[in-house]
Amino acid sequence: MYHKRLKRNLGVCPECNYHFRLRVRERLSQLLDADSFEELGADLEPLDALSFTDSKPYADRIREAQHKTGMKSGALYGRATVEGLPLVVAAIDFGFVGGSMSGAVGEAITRAAELALETRTPLLTISASGGARMQEGCVSLMQMAKTGQAVGRLAEEGVLFISLLTDPTYGGVSASYATLGDVLISEPGAHIGFAGPSVIEQTIHQQLPDGFQTAEFLVEHGMLDVLEPRENLRRTIRNLLALHAAAEAARGEPRQARAGRLPSSDGEPPVADPDQLAVQDPWDVVQLARHIDRPRMLDLVALALDEFHELRGDRLFGEDRAIIGGLGRLGDLTVMVIGQQKGHTTSDMMEHNFGMPEPEGYRKGMRLMRYAERFGIPIVTIVDTPGAYPGIGAEERGQSVAIAESIMLMSRLQVPTVTVVTGEGGSGGALALATGDRVLMMENAYYSVISPEGCSTILFKDATAAARAAKALRITSPDLLRLGVMDAVVPEPEGGAQADPAAAGANLRAALIASLGELLALDVDELLAQRYERFRKFGAPGRQPVLSPITGET
Repeated sequence: MYHKRLKRNLGVCPECNYHFRLRVRERLSQLLDADSFEELGADLEPLDALSFTDSKPYADRIREAQHKTGMKSGALYGRATVEGLPLVVAAIDFGFVGGSMSGAVGEAITRAAELALETRTPLLTISASGGARMQEGCVSLMQMAKTGQAVGRLAEEGVLFISLLTDPTYGGVSASYATLGDVLISEPGAHIGFAGPSVIEQTIHQQLPDGFQTAEFLVEHGMLDVLEPRENLRRTIRNLLALHAAAEAARGEPRQARAGRLPSSDGEPPVADPDQLAVQDPWDVVQLARHIDRPRMLDLVALALDEFHELRGDRLFGEDRAIIGGLGRLGDLTVMVIGQQKGHTTSDMMEHNFGMPEPEGYRKGMRLMRYAERFGIPIVTIVDTPGAYPGIGAEERGQSVAIAESIMLMSRLQVPTVTVVTGEGGSGGALALATGDRVLMMENAYYSVISPEGCSTILFKDATAAARAAKALRITSPDLLRLGVMDAVVPEPEGGAQADPAAAGANLRAALIASLGELLALDVDELLAQRYERFRKFGAPGRQPVLSPITGET
């Protein structure tokens, strides 16, 4: 192909989508506003602390790399903007001794993190490295600790750190700052790992599978948030910066002013009086909650929020598509949205495991909850699950522990949390995302300790008594409102949410605005005290409402 055509296409083959490696300044020119990069640390230069010689003296090798690349250290850092949004940037050039982690590279990353902390400006690192710089021995090894503690301070102080991992990112870079970002981004086909493939094959004497250690492999195994073609990277980074700029601005405002970031809504307000809700047969409600055309989590998020950007992976084992999470915008307020997703078609439902999460899904949810808490971002959770997945692998990987930890974490989060049960609310698998400050449900959703079918089989000894069990379990919105399990109910259009998804989404938006408006005015101590009391009352004599077996009233 013509070189000019390849360059116009940002170094991506227009025929096969192969992403060629970029020199660091070309990468910056693609991502940053023109002429916005103010380079710092131009004086940084590798030190030959060991007087090391392999096939040639290390000092000679450095001089050759400097002549070849026009760079002194192979890394650079400085200030810049993306569509006017400020950030601190640090980047490595793979063409300089394989982008390996020298003392100078570690110094550039560390200085960038320190500048980001000092100015409370988001940090973007761009990594391309073969690993540690062997010619610098343990001085290189210490850069892993040095850079790790530098970005650790950003996490402690709630300063955004975005890490872009490009082809290749290995060893001492991948196992330090590069994989510690709040958001990890990569391009198609980028190779990322700890040990190189040849080292692994020599050690385990096995042939590695196709696609091993590619960005796609990492997404599948829960290690990356975002996999984007090069043409979308600038937009993705810009969106993240904008959402975090709004969150940072809200943190600096008086509590009473934060509600002003919420928009108005044309939807029907949530209902707090159970007598205003239509009386329905519980089994009919169960069928509506399970209706194949009922709006799912992603449908409702698209209708209720102004934008949404998904973040993936638990960073431990896998990407569970039964739980979806990411940053969203409601008016001028940045929110974290986490919810169970089912899908509509057979292939969609299989991809999302019919909305039944495994431990990786709950651990992804917890990672995003901690992310939100770190930056003071309110959390919205969407519940629509028949229950947690009861598989062998889920048990092996700690399903109970994941659910328990999620409930405990959510109960102590220092940011406002709003839960909406939109379809099925099945047992502990639902509660893991439902320990919120405000717990709402849509009018034709249900919430239960067990499915009606399971209850009928176990307690009534009759698998056909599901309708009877549904009535006995008091799983519909009026009864749960009277019991105090729900704080309010989101009204649905006649015939159910599937009859008019847009109206259902507008009503959900109105409910979120109302709930968040109340919660944003509370300080952290009030928030935690009210949340504790909300769940403390259940089962406590004199505090727990009891329903009449005749009238259903409390």
